Amino acid sequence: MSLTLFLHPLSSYCHKALIALYENGTPFTPHLVELQKPESRDAFKAIWPVGKFPVLRDEANGRVIPESTSIIEYLSWHYPSSGRLVPEDAAAAFDARVADRFYDLHVHTHMQRIIGERLRPADQKDPYGLEQARTALEVGLGVAEKTMAGRAWAAGETFSMADCAAAPALFYVDMAVAPLAGSYPNLTAYLGRLKQYPSYARVLEEAQPYMQFVPR
Repeated sequence: MSLTLFLHPLSSYCHKALIALYENGTPFTPHLVELQKPESRDAFKAIWPVGKFPVLRDEANGRVIPESTSIIEYLSWHYPSSGRLVPEDAAAAFDARVADRFYDLHVHTHMQRIIGERLRPADQKDPYGLEQARTALEVGLGVAEKTMAGRAWAAGETFSMADCAAAPALFYVDMAVAPLAGSYPNLTAYLGRLKQYPSYARVLEEAQPYMQFVPR
């Protein structure tokens, strides 16, 4: 099989790439990376020295593609399907890319910072950085709440790469940071649609055995 995705089932950015692969219907081989195990970590870093997943390796084209957004763009370019995550229309594609970057930079990043703080040793906590992340996350969620009023999906009425970004970001916010219900009714309804969407429902089902390890 030409494509191999290096991943971990709990990684929110891996969820983003997996949604795209399942939505695209492109065959691939998942390769579990366990960074706490030296052998697995070193083998992965030999492929991508930065050591962050997801990473897609395409044997047929001799390419290694890091980062979830780049992976989605690459699939749209080299392995297009009928359900395009990057719309063919230039204006719609621009809107999808804008929403993709918004969710990654203004929701996803801050969610990860808050959850990651729980894994820090007691003598290396960063209360100031944590408070900054919480404040920034509230701003991002507020913008997303207004944006989702009257629309079905992140960039309009069609599921796109933006929804691949939004799904894991909102899921982990709701599960491990603070429930969306009550404060963000539009996002609550949107997350409900995302969790029922077949490609993301499959990702969540596969990740379920690992969810007990998410720090709450």
